Amino acid sequence: MARTQSRFVCQSCGDAFLKWEGQCRSCGTWNSLVETLVREPARSTRAAARATTTGSGSVPTPLAGVVEAVLPRLRVGIGELDRVLGGGLVPGSVVLVGGEPGIGKSTLLLQAAAGITGPTGARPVLYVTGEESAAQVRLRAARLGLLDGPAGAAVAVLAESEVGRIAEHARAARPATLIVDSIQTATVDELDGPAGSVGQVRESALRLMELAKGEGIAVLLVGHVTKDGSIAGPKTLEHVVDAVLNLEGERYASLRLLRSTKNRFGSIDEIGVFEMREAGLAEVADPSRAFLVDHDLRAPGSVVAPVLEGTRPLLVEVQALVSPAAYGNPARRASGLDANRLALLIAVLGRRAAVSLGSHDVYANLAGGLSVAEPGLDLPLALALASSLRDRPVDGGTVAIGEVGLLGELRAVSGLGRRLREAVRLGYRRAIVPRAAARDAALPSDIELVPVATLREAIERALGPRERSREGDSTATVLVAPANGGD
Repeated sequence: MARTQSRFVCQSCGDAFLKWEGQCRSCGTWNSLVETLVREPARSTRAAARATTTGSGSVPTPLAGVVEAVLPRLRVGIGELDRVLGGGLVPGSVVLVGGEPGIGKSTLLLQAAAGITGPTGARPVLYVTGEESAAQVRLRAARLGLLDGPAGAAVAVLAESEVGRIAEHARAARPATLIVDSIQTATVDELDGPAGSVGQVRESALRLMELAKGEGIAVLLVGHVTKDGSIAGPKTLEHVVDAVLNLEGERYASLRLLRSTKNRFGSIDEIGVFEMREAGLAEVADPSRAFLVDHDLRAPGSVVAPVLEGTRPLLVEVQALVSPAAYGNPARRASGLDANRLALLIAVLGRRAAVSLGSHDVYANLAGGLSVAEPGLDLPLALALASSLRDRPVDGGTVAIGEVGLLGELRAVSGLGRRLREAVRLGYRRAIVPRAAARDAALPSDIELVPVATLREAIERALGPRERSREGDSTATVLVAPANGGD
């Protein structure tokens, strides 16, 4: 039999040591030694491996001759979650769900467990909790109203943290899905490190992956995140699993977004939108309306933008506030937007569109807690900044979309037809778009297109011509004749 021993392996050079040291003696890297299980095969096993010939093992197969594996999807029963997963769970896959504390990870997976069991409870689910007791999980299930349905009998709760015993229960119960809450509380008896250490998390994930692939059980793991928002533990954890889902949102807001940053069986561009209620997470039927804020009057600094998240068009409100800086360096703050992109647009506005913001504090935000990084938000963000500076609102029935270049030119964005059709559905009647994109014959005809070529032109079409001189206007332009009479 193979002998299993614990070694501390350097993550930089791969050298192994019998005990932990602060610095690797081979490469000099600090804090790189991680406790790892090293399996050494017995002598008879090594001899048999040397005696094995190439003909007795697997042989190369032409790509066209590989037999396609049938992987039926396991529907979760929550439409938004199935959408992000690519149509449901794949048997034998490992999915990691991460998010901030209190964002709703355990609630979502407990609701998913109830959905997987089906209306008759024919597909059992094993819910393993290492952070709570079985009684605490029952309290959450009672709040979600899951005790009286088929899930009350089909979902089995196990309060356990040792991976070996978890695997034994899973092999004995043969559930359709195994949920482990959380991977940072899972441990392996052969390792001496505490729960949550790099070695424990990595070895626990590897053993659960072996269980999933060997038994055909879909495994859902809950993962903690660090203060910078990344999944806690080694990066190997994200490489091992088949899909990584992140549950995002403001803790004091009701909307929650489910994104996929890795998915071997589907697209990573789809998002799921939920609303946190007393009875758990509820799907949002019309996400575009959820991210729009109702205003009684037109407000300066507000522009509506049609964005594309995967195949789903959404309308979001870009808000900007520009005010003179009181002292020191002007502030630059962005929420839900790329701060570097905001700084770039401020520079382009000042240089190419005569909208100087160098002495002003600038605050930009996406309403509703949504985070979007696509370049199509450049034009609406620039219009919102100019609108706030000049204190002139954009027409309430107008949307804008387009990418801004360093020379102030506007570039087309993908999926413009789908974006504009969503805007028409919600009652918008005017769209400011790049001139190159306005020539597309597939664009809807029931919305007025305002094609513009440059950022300066877009600001004039959205806010009107700039006033040349007005006392007390911070945006007034002063014309000075050249001293030498030159051009």
